[in-house]
Amino acid sequence: MKVDTMRFIDKWAGIPLVFILSVLLWILELFTFRRKNNPDLSNTLFIELSEMGSAVLADPAMRSLRHMGGGQLFFAIFESNYRSLQILNTVKEDHIFKMRSDNLFNLGIDVFRFFIWCRSKKISAVIDMELFSRFTAILSGISGAGSRIGFSQFHDEGMYRGFIINYPVRYNPHVHIAINFISLVQRALNQYSNPYPTIQVDPDQLKIAQAVPGHFDINRVKEKLSDLDKDWNKKRIVLINPNASDLLPQRRWLPEYFVSVGREILKNFEDVLIIATGAPSEKEYVQKVVDEIDNERCVNSAGIFDFLELIPLYLLSELMLTNDSGPAHFSSVTPLKVFVIMGPETPVLYGPLGNAEVFYLGLPCSPCVSAANHRKTTCITRPCISGISPESVYEKLGLFLSSAH
Repeated sequence: MKVDTMRFIDKWAGIPLVFILSVLLWILELFTFRRKNNPDLSNTLFIELSEMGSAVLADPAMRSLRHMGGGQLFFAIFESNYRSLQILNTVKEDHIFKMRSDNLFNLGIDVFRFFIWCRSKKISAVIDMELFSRFTAILSGISGAGSRIGFSQFHDEGMYRGFIINYPVRYNPHVHIAINFISLVQRALNQYSNPYPTIQVDPDQLKIAQAVPGHFDINRVKEKLSDLDKDWNKKRIVLINPNASDLLPQRRWLPEYFVSVGREILKNFEDVLIIATGAPSEKEYVQKVVDEIDNERCVNSAGIFDFLELIPLYLLSELMLTNDSGPAHFSSVTPLKVFVIMGPETPVLYGPLGNAEVFYLGLPCSPCVSAANHRKTTCITRPCISGISPESVYEKLGLFLSSAH
């Protein structure tokens, strides 16, 4: 399903549905005399459907709840994104509900499956991590959980999604999303009792756990590297990730800028092998960048490495240059140095939590996407992205490669 179609349905069908469900839940809880006690966290379901990177950013919050609240952790996510949960294995495989989003028919079936699944797992609490999605509010409401924690607009205008959430937390658009996620967990733990998250978040709580190399097939990755370049182990690997998801294509840095930086790296560092990464669907896009770089030490690996093989690939690499997309966050579970191009989003809210350095101009129009506009922008010229020159990017990458030599 196209992103704009999902936004349309979430608005025009979502608003009346959340109102009706809110009334039904109020009546149900009124007649069942369900008291609003502290949330029962014995079986807590996290909902974060739409972004793979956000699932990584949510990991510190999930670990905090498991450590302080005990109980079992569950997670609901779109099927196309669930592999991101396998990186750190914080949530067991059979505790993950994978929802299809390819078409409306499958989505409807999976909503019904979700209704049944929640009851089979005896979900007692839901933490909705999506930013004002009516769809996830509905999922929270039909989960059967007595405690439903999620973001609320509180006194802010707009972004209506009923009153399904009975433990509301005011979303703060001025702090990192990982802090907002921790605030949801603090509310679930009853560390504060009103919508304002008044408990300070310790920076140590935001540290991303590191992947255990032994859990990944590093030998298989080395075999694939040998297929790409038989002498790869004599070179330093530089990764470039020139694509970004269709959710926000405005995040893509100009492909000719990747070409310019790649050529400069190969010209000045003869011991470097550039590997361009991407999903199978991105192979053609990535190949155009590789063809333009036009060097035997630059190869296309889009579709070659399985998702979980990215982690050992990151461990074997020197650095990565990437758009603001999933790999910027996946790499946080490794020590890999990552340089990230950001524009429509801001690093203040969505910067990677790993060993990352961000290129961000901070124009008056940035960020142009937010929870309030459901991450939709009509900007075509994208000066926040096109204004980041390849010369300024190469300067920092070249300095890092020289110092690491």
